[in-house]
Amino acid sequence: MSPRSHRLRAQLWLDGLGEWSWPGRATEPLELLPPSWVPASPLRLEPAFTAVGGGTGSAGTLSSPWTLGLRRGALVGVLTLACGAAALGGPQTVEHLERLASLAPNAPAPATPAPERAPTAPPDVPAPLPALAPVSSDRAGSSIALVRFDSGSLPGKGAFFVYLPPGYQSGARRYPVLYLLHGRDGHANAFLEIGIQSTLDRLIDRRAIPPMIAVMIQDRSTLNNWRDIGTHHDATYVVEVQELVDRLLRTIPARDARAIAGDSMGGFGAVNVALANPTRFSVVESWLGFFNNLNGELHADQPIIARLGLHAFLYGAAEDPVAVPAEDPEFAVELRAAGAQAQSAIYPGGHSLEKVGEHLETGLLFAGRSLEDAQLRAAAEAAAGMPPGVSASRTAARSGA
Repeated sequence: MSPRSHRLRAQLWLDGLGEWSWPGRATEPLELLPPSWVPASPLRLEPAFTAVGGGTGSAGTLSSPWTLGLRRGALVGVLTLACGAAALGGPQTVEHLERLASLAPNAPAPATPAPERAPTAPPDVPAPLPALAPVSSDRAGSSIALVRFDSGSLPGKGAFFVYLPPGYQSGARRYPVLYLLHGRDGHANAFLEIGIQSTLDRLIDRRAIPPMIAVMIQDRSTLNNWRDIGTHHDATYVVEVQELVDRLLRTIPARDARAIAGDSMGGFGAVNVALANPTRFSVVESWLGFFNNLNGELHADQPIIARLGLHAFLYGAAEDPVAVPAEDPEFAVELRAAGAQAQSAIYPGGHSLEKVGEHLETGLLFAGRSLEDAQLRAAAEAAAGMPPGVSASRTAARSGA
């Protein structure tokens, strides 16, 4: 271990999310920081990474209580049944989500599963857009839908849940998008289980964040850190979904209107995809994630991050035996050195979906407000006739990043 790495591990610190003030709402206290007793040198254990999202556990993995009491009232009808099935039957794959969609009201009949095949290059002519199969809606006016499509990146079909904010169905407004990646052996509706629909409804209603779309991407059971490995191109699949969402929904199709986050292995995946595609995402978050071998990619991205900016929030859990919490502030330092606006926190507790649920509001607040900041900066640059990223570069220079 280098002297610098030892210094970082021996002196953990906690970063706040800053002071935020938004037009039309009063400043209010928010749960942002963990207590000050976080241990300075947590025990490092490296079992096989287990997903935030459930599973039965296996030799060398951590079996976590993902499904204990996490359902909330916003999930109704068939979605509630689906979550119950997840609790009893373990992780859900794309194939399982297809069966879920077939039970939704007015949903199209599931197509015959495509045979396994090697990934192919995107066609020159865009494929027909898939349908949104309705899953649920709530009294706040938001809705959840499921989208299934033939993937060019995965062997077979891809799928994702989408949260559409109140007013989406009746208006013409375009929205920023938050992309969410689940953990190993997990499932996309884990985010629904911990109440992302009702939490977004509440934050949007309070004007704490601007209205946004949230896309919860489902990977197949062969998930490996959301990376491109062999014939399974998980990172490319995320980009494929992003491009499809921009065609399918009323998004703001720009970097400053896209955020990506994930839990556990999905936290690694979010940072990996953001660094592999630095011109696509302006906000990245890792919830109980890790950062193995990402320093080289970050170093290569430094000129782009310094020019365009990047908002990052990384958090861990003090008693986490899977994702070492000391790595969150360490990697935040590396991000700031590259020119990003990066913050980190370490919360008490262990590695569980319950922990992600406890801090879901904080993660969504950071995503929504950072997207707003990125869009305001881009608009100011456009109004001043500056090339994209000029003000971000000047801000980084003034701060000494």
